[in-house]
Amino acid sequence: MWGTLINVGAVIIGSIIGLIFHARIPKKYISIIFQGIGLFTLFVGIAMALKTENYLILVFSVVLGAIWGTWWNIELRIQRFSDWTKSKVKSDNHKFSEGLISAFLLYCMGSMTILGAFEEGLGNPPNLLLAKSLMDGISSIALAAGLGAGVMFSVIPLFIYQGGLTLFARVLNEQMNELMINELSAVGGLLLVGMGLNILEITKIKVVNMLPALLVVIVLVYFFGR
Repeated sequence: MWGTLINVGAVIIGSIIGLIFHARIPKKYISIIFQGIGLFTLFVGIAMALKTENYLILVFSVVLGAIWGTWWNIELRIQRFSDWTKSKVKSDNHKFSEGLISAFLLYCMGSMTILGAFEEGLGNPPNLLLAKSLMDGISSIALAAGLGAGVMFSVIPLFIYQGGLTLFARVLNEQMNELMINELSAVGGLLLVGMGLNILEITKIKVVNMLPALLVVIVLVYFFGR
């Protein structure tokens, strides 16, 4: 778990630095930083989504995941958690929830997260997670400068998700293969595209309700992947 703990620490440190800049940067610059983050999120999402080797698995994962997430009303539950956290830290940032969710998706949807968690879970040095920690720490500076304190609190779902993969690596390793990792990354990338569009205020996609797609894709690849 050391790799995940270092990753969490890097995000917290980067977020603190970003928040210091956030408090001192004029609003007009915050706005342009915000737009830059939106474009970056779109770019990363598209690059990841293009990793898919089976478009049917990709589309059915997102559609079925969205139905599942809407049925569970995940967005409302996450919003309540975010509002509760926001009230505890006495934040008045209206982008708090967006920052938390955007940062979580950016930090956890890539193949480096999965491979790094498995590398450490199987008893190897967490080299991938250490490299990821450096990248996440740097990106969290820009994210926190544009989106505020919510970015720092993304470490909670980051720890649960990435740490959970590490703990269960030995069990999951027998089922995971390159195709599954690619399709999981592609679904995560498509969710990032939706988040990028939200950040740019082009539209309002309920990305959080689509999170179960990350579970659906594993099942679909297991049964229908080549």
